[in-house]
Amino acid sequence: MGTPAGAGKAVPRYVQIADDIVQQIRGGVLKPGDTVPSESELVERYGVAGGTIRKAMVEVRASGLVDTRHGKGSIVKDRPPVRLRSSDRFRASHRRGGKAAYLAESEQSGATAKVSVLYIGPMEAPADIAERLGVDVGTQVLARRRLYFRNGTPVETASSYLPWDVVKDIPELFAENPGPGGIYARLEDHGHTFAEFVETLQARPAAKAEASELALSPGAPVVHLLRDAVTKKGRVVEVCDTLMAADQFVFQYRIPATD
Repeated sequence: MGTPAGAGKAVPRYVQIADDIVQQIRGGVLKPGDTVPSESELVERYGVAGGTIRKAMVEVRASGLVDTRHGKGSIVKDRPPVRLRSSDRFRASHRRGGKAAYLAESEQSGATAKVSVLYIGPMEAPADIAERLGVDVGTQVLARRRLYFRNGTPVETASSYLPWDVVKDIPELFAENPGPGGIYARLEDHGHTFAEFVETLQARPAAKAEASELALSPGAPVVHLLRDAVTKKGRVVEVCDTLMAADQFVFQYRIPATD
């Protein structure tokens, strides 16, 4: 038999060092708020050149576990992930219990959640949103833009777009707090019973403005999620355009293996 490609190759020293530092963070040796040892300290500890340490720290920063601040070094983040259970978070039972999806999932993870409303009002539907809602480009829709916090740290922005003919007679959807169970509960109160939620995810680096809004390092990884809320009549009554700090979320899906 031939030797598999890459077999027997030594792991680069900088990768080994990065893995060791990451494991120290995940294992609690380096705790949230701690500063990662300086380059000179790491050079002495690992017996390597400064260039090797700098390459290792690039890998550590890419893990999303540290923030690098000018003049202060790399500091371990206090950003434990929220676990998203896609098959559970939009349960009707949560809405009946008065809990919107984000608050329900945060509560399950033991986190303190807060929502800041940035904008509520009419706007013209952009092309991609109009296509999902099944309306013409430029049609007036209701936009609701929010910034979500976890333990005081911004972790997610979400913009909901809803057809005007659906929302015009639901005054709660124009309020900052739409009431127990969130906007989905209010839609169901008015006869829009949900059949499914369809989500599309894409991982990418954060743009400069996005990184600033979510308190991330420039170019930090984010997850862009688009969700269509589909009723039993087959109509999309909300499109939610969400951007999440990738280090804050773990996505867990239950996929049936049979028809």
